[in-house]
Amino acid sequence: HITPEKFYVEACDDGADDVLAIDRVSTEVTLTVKKDVPPSAVTRPIFGILGTIRLVAGTYLIVITKKKKVGEIFSHAIWKATDFDILSYKKTMLHLTDIQLQDNKVFLSMLNHVLTVDGFYFSTTYDLTHTLQRLANTSPEFQEMSLLER
Repeated sequence: HITPEKFYVEACDDGADDVLAIDRVSTEVTLTVKKDVPPSAVTRPIFGILGTIRLVAGTYLIVITKKKKVGEIFSHAIWKATDFDILSYKKTMLHLTDIQLQDNKVFLSMLNHVLTVDGFYFSTTYDLTHTLQRLANTSPEFQEMSLLER
C-alpha cells in the first residue's frame, strides 16, 4: 500500500496481521497492524522487497513485482524474481537541479539494467543463503531460527 507519507507492506500469510510501515520522510521502518493502513492508500501486489538504494534524488525502495517458480528443494518453492519496481521515497523532484535530475536518470537506468540480468532467486520458506552442506552441519538452535534471524 502506498500513501504520500508511507509505504505499507502487508504479508499475504493467513492470519498475519502485522504490516511493515516504511516512513517516506524519515525512512524509519516499524511494524504496525492492518487497521492502521489508510483506506486511501494505493494498493498493488508485490512478491518481496529486494532492498533500498540511495541515489541523487534520495532513497528508493526496490520491490519484486513478478516472479516465476523455477524449482523446489525439499518441497520448498524456489522463485526467480522477473520484474521489479523502483519506488521513490520523495514525492517530488523539484529540489534537484537539471544536472542532478540527469544524473539521477542515468543511475536509475543503470539500476534497471542490473535488475534485468538473470540471477535474483528467493524462497520464503527455505534458506538459500547457506549451502546444503553448511545447513546440515548447523545446530538445532540455528535450524529453529527464522530466515530473517539467520
